[in-house]
Amino acid sequence: MPACRSLRAMHALFPCLLLLATFTTSAREVAAPAEHVDADGPYVFVTAKGHEAEWICNDHIVHRTLNPRGDTTQVLPECGYPHPVTVLPPRTAEVAQYPATPRIVAVSDIHGQYDLLVGLLRAHHVIDAHDQWSLGDTTLVVAGDVFDRGPQVTEAFWLLYSLQQQARAAGGAVHFVLGNHETMVLYDDLRYVNPKYLRTAQLLGRSYPALYGPESVIGQWLRTRPVMLKIGDTLFLHGGIAPENLDLVRGMDATNATYQAALGLPRDQVKAAPDTARLFDGKTSPIWYRGYFDGQLDTAQVDALLTQLELKRIVVGHTSMPHVSSFHGDRIIAIDSSIKNGENGELLFIEDGVLSRGLLDGSRVPLAEGTMGLED
Repeated sequence: MPACRSLRAMHALFPCLLLLATFTTSAREVAAPAEHVDADGPYVFVTAKGHEAEWICNDHIVHRTLNPRGDTTQVLPECGYPHPVTVLPPRTAEVAQYPATPRIVAVSDIHGQYDLLVGLLRAHHVIDAHDQWSLGDTTLVVAGDVFDRGPQVTEAFWLLYSLQQQARAAGGAVHFVLGNHETMVLYDDLRYVNPKYLRTAQLLGRSYPALYGPESVIGQWLRTRPVMLKIGDTLFLHGGIAPENLDLVRGMDATNATYQAALGLPRDQVKAAPDTARLFDGKTSPIWYRGYFDGQLDTAQVDALLTQLELKRIVVGHTSMPHVSSFHGDRIIAIDSSIKNGENGELLFIEDGVLSRGLLDGSRVPLAEGTMGLED
């Protein structure tokens, strides 16, 4: 009985806690730039003659002009990302609906914790000891939020960019789904940017969003990423689908295209324009919604929502959990395992419909039973 009363009390307090968290988020200020950058880069930009690459190494700019070799350009490391990069020609927007595949691995909310991500992927043989794709025809899904907080955002983006090429060559796939922090950085909301990157931007004479502008390789790549991805009967996205937004899933291709066209536009513009306002709404949009975890929807309502969309499950990041967790009878899977803290992280495995989570030591265990979370 005391435990039940305690749970009821916590549920009653939840709206107040959520309001406090929202107020704290809105009150946050942009950090001052770091005093020194040890290593960052490359930032690769498209030019009329090929590509220009820039690094910050020991607080100094290293600049290199790169000539294309056929359809690709090779970028050898100076500092920052430690591996050579093969830059491909710009791609068109990624297809976002695929048939079922026997094995999917998913992770989200990396937030600049590249070393932890590498350790986790190596532990489960997604990549080998040289950080090359090693999982054959498996599909890897990253459900948003590489930007912000941690100190190795650049490295994480280049790893995913490279793994996508390697997986495709092996018959597999790597999908990156945009999160709210991708949209925030690109529309110049820098409240969560690590001070290191503000110093990098200062040294390179650009704003931080301009380092990922339409003329940058990673910026171009981001502008072709989806917000919603459907594989078989599983929907992947960063935040979630509110009941009033089912049409956004039914018109997934149009929804993704609208997001992609809006990336980098001013925040006030995308939040006010009729065709984008609900896509960027801080409470109900697909990149922000938390209604599966805060009591807005009960299990019956979640079941009805998925039935209408003809889905078996929805996999989301955004709301931090201590573990990859199951909610509403495995209908909602939360995969933000708090990698952002730089201490631990987990992977979701979906193998012929069987769900498990992969731990940092390489072991596999059942999904955790979900508990409420507040953090983004």
